[in-house]
Amino acid sequence: MDTNRSPVAVYGALASNLLIAISKFGAALITGSSAMLAEGIHSTVDTANELLLLLGLHRSRRPPDTWHPFGYGKEIYFWGLIVAVLLFAVGGGMSVYEGILHLLHPAEIGDPFWNYVVLSLAFCAEGTSWTIAMGKLRQGRRKKNLLQAMRQSKDPSVFIVVAEDTAALAGIGVAFVGVFLSHRLGSHTPDGAASILIGLIMASMAVFLVYESRGLLLGESADPELVASIQRLAAEDEGVRQVFRPLTMHLGPDEVLLNIDIEFQPHLSAEEIALAIDRLESTIRKAHPQVSRIFIEAEAFRGTREKRGFRRTLK
Repeated sequence: MDTNRSPVAVYGALASNLLIAISKFGAALITGSSAMLAEGIHSTVDTANELLLLLGLHRSRRPPDTWHPFGYGKEIYFWGLIVAVLLFAVGGGMSVYEGILHLLHPAEIGDPFWNYVVLSLAFCAEGTSWTIAMGKLRQGRRKKNLLQAMRQSKDPSVFIVVAEDTAALAGIGVAFVGVFLSHRLGSHTPDGAASILIGLIMASMAVFLVYESRGLLLGESADPELVASIQRLAAEDEGVRQVFRPLTMHLGPDEVLLNIDIEFQPHLSAEEIALAIDRLESTIRKAHPQVSRIFIEAEAFRGTREKRGFRRTLK
């Protein structure tokens, strides 16, 4: 695991969401806008989520011990799941509730000037945070679209921030339209409807994040490109006769467990097979440093298939 990996995207999102939440609540208090209140709830939940992600990152960096010999890298996936649940239950639920309450018991809407000011500032701040997070997300994935990059990312501190910021930008747009129509039409209905729609946007994004976090917690394989590269590197070794499909699992954003079954050339001795295994481990790690734990099952053919040994390597 890369213990020096700095969660720049999380820090950027935390700072912007905290300031934005305060501004949105202030504007909602002054103008009585339900959509602005929903946006304030949205930014508050996002702020709490960034703190949970930072907690998860800190705990995931603990070294292996007797009870967790593979380390604590998956803890960031657990906290990513908690973030998604909070986004759905607290953010989405409260925003929908506030919108319905506003429709049933409308309050007078004041001058929308401060709503527009806060929403414009929020858009700039969220856009900056989104740009930073997207830069981290697209590292090594420049040919992937947004959805593909998010689904292939194994780092919740990046793809969750991108998802939250995307939902936030969409929510700001909805809030702007809701405030504008309410003021233009002199009706509370667009404002309340905007609050409900913001809640639904948050809930939809949360469902996506729950799905992604669940896959990582269950033990998701490494990217197909990485698996294919490992298989190709192993097959190119002079001592290898056949490579069976590698089995991989992410133990953390930058930690991959590899289990690979290799059939070596039949004329190799046990000592030569051991040297070939060392050579393969070195080659794989040099090409893919994130493959931190390698298990190689060595087999050779001498007329019939025969087990020649089992080799385990820990970084």
